[in-house]
Amino acid sequence: MDFTRATQPNLSLGFVSHSSHTNQVPNDTVSFQIDSSFRNTSPHVVSGVPLQLMEQQTTNESKTMDLNEAQDETNARSMDLNEESKVGGEEDEIDGEFRILGHSMCLKRRRDNNSSCATTDSASSHSLTKRCHVEQNRQVQSIESRRQAVRAWGNQSLQAADPDIFEILEKEKRRQYVGIELIASENFVCKAVMEALGSHVTNKYSEGMPGARYYAGNQYIDEIEILCCQRALVAFGLDSESWGVNVQPYSCTSANFAVYTGLLLPGDRIMGLDTPSGGNTSHGYYTPNGMKVSGASIFFESLSYKVNPKTGIIDFEKLEERAVDFRPKILICGGSSYPREWEYSKFRQIADKCGAVLMCDMAQISGLIAAKECASPFEFCDIVTSTTHKSLRGPRGGIIFYRKGPKPRKTGLLLNQGDGGDKYDLEEKINFAVCPALQGGPHNNHIAALAVALKQLATPEYKEYMQQVKKNAQALASALVRRNCRLVTGGTDNHLLLWDLRNLGVTGKNLEKVCEACHITVNKTAIFDDNGTLVPGGVRIGTPAMTSRGCLESDFETMADFLCRAAQITSSVQREHGKLLKSFLKGLENNKDIIDLRTQVESFATQFAMPGQDF
Repeated sequence: MDFTRATQPNLSLGFVSHSSHTNQVPNDTVSFQIDSSFRNTSPHVVSGVPLQLMEQQTTNESKTMDLNEAQDETNARSMDLNEESKVGGEEDEIDGEFRILGHSMCLKRRRDNNSSCATTDSASSHSLTKRCHVEQNRQVQSIESRRQAVRAWGNQSLQAADPDIFEILEKEKRRQYVGIELIASENFVCKAVMEALGSHVTNKYSEGMPGARYYAGNQYIDEIEILCCQRALVAFGLDSESWGVNVQPYSCTSANFAVYTGLLLPGDRIMGLDTPSGGNTSHGYYTPNGMKVSGASIFFESLSYKVNPKTGIIDFEKLEERAVDFRPKILICGGSSYPREWEYSKFRQIADKCGAVLMCDMAQISGLIAAKECASPFEFCDIVTSTTHKSLRGPRGGIIFYRKGPKPRKTGLLLNQGDGGDKYDLEEKINFAVCPALQGGPHNNHIAALAVALKQLATPEYKEYMQQVKKNAQALASALVRRNCRLVTGGTDNHLLLWDLRNLGVTGKNLEKVCEACHITVNKTAIFDDNGTLVPGGVRIGTPAMTSRGCLESDFETMADFLCRAAQITSSVQREHGKLLKSFLKGLENNKDIIDLRTQVESFATQFAMPGQDF
């Protein structure tokens, strides 16, 4: 028979009668065994406990009993056992005796491994839970300590992380603010450009071209570069079907060398403007003693064309004669110190005669070209390179534009433009030369900053800025001429001018040093004398930087006066200490005239705002 005990849901009881029908004296003891292996896992249901009466049945004994009375007595005894188990938890078993059906019965709860699990499991569960909480707390504390360690080095300000560099940068910031910046190839960028340059995209490695990177995780880098390329084409009014652009070069020199690498074999010929005539060393240059100055001259054979030493203008007759004889594969126009317009149509004619690709390096005048304030090379050239700072007023880097699609025809004949094909094949060659041939991962922070600057190029405000740059250059040139200063070519068509110092008897290097001591920055340049001899008698001056600070024509009149006073100081020190630089510099120490001029320059310069910086 089964008995059900509702008050002890996890306890199973069975009893056995030991009476016997053999000749032995009957044993009327009945044993109850507690089966603790039965468990109810439901927290909501209270199950009965089966009581199994395992007494052997006899025909002589009565099988009638009061089940309710037996169950009550069993439940009561079970409650007593619970109390005893709390006290005698360390004993192996708990005994109890009672009678049922006239038999003496012994209730035993065996304390084997299974029956002890209730208490042990509860203690173990509590201990495990406690250990889990401790471990979780330890992990949380470990993660937090690691976070704090990352913040400690990763979130420090520059001033806290490296006070030495911070102090130097602050000095440079002040130098720019209190001085007059007249180097033609320098400019001041806006805060937005500086923010992009200092952004988190500098963390990403992205070798390759958009959509074809060597690394994963470049979906947003691709978006930035594609947008930058689109804005570059828009800024210069170019059709994406006819022109492509690469914005990854680290500088214009890198851009130029990528063009040579993509289109030429080692030893092939290039031809550009002579450096002393206003060209750039990246176009190929040898010193008078034959030293190869740039990689363009080391890996390729270069021959320069020159300006007329009397006029300072490019001599196209001699250029054509030399080009036809030399047969360069690339003819280069554009330069670093040429103050007049470039006659691209004449270059195109000469390139076609000698079968050369025509390339323009517009680094100095790219901003003027974008604003349509000077002639554009895109109508005539196959490839156009540029820096992205200078008159563009962007970050320091390079850019390459190249023609795409079918080549143009003229009077029914296909123009040569480098090869006999009817379509341009420049895109793949140039892109491969940039990466992987010459560069690794592009500087994504530079590309992002360039995209910001290129967006500004398309605005009316930028066009007004470039118009003012030209006006200021012409005002400065006129002011110097009125003060009996001599200019190469007599003036300027763009943003820069070349000051010929020979009639003053001073060198460009010495004037540069005096100006620097007075917080005016210009750069020395070599010029040709009337006999075609190269002499260090000039300085190059440009107007973009101070125009970015808000200076107008009248302000450049004042600057012309400062420059002339600096030239007078230079002449005076040279007379007393000589032209040699070492002795000349001694004459600048504690020079009262220099101190007076520097004070006036600082007072003048600090009137004007500094883009992107607060003072």
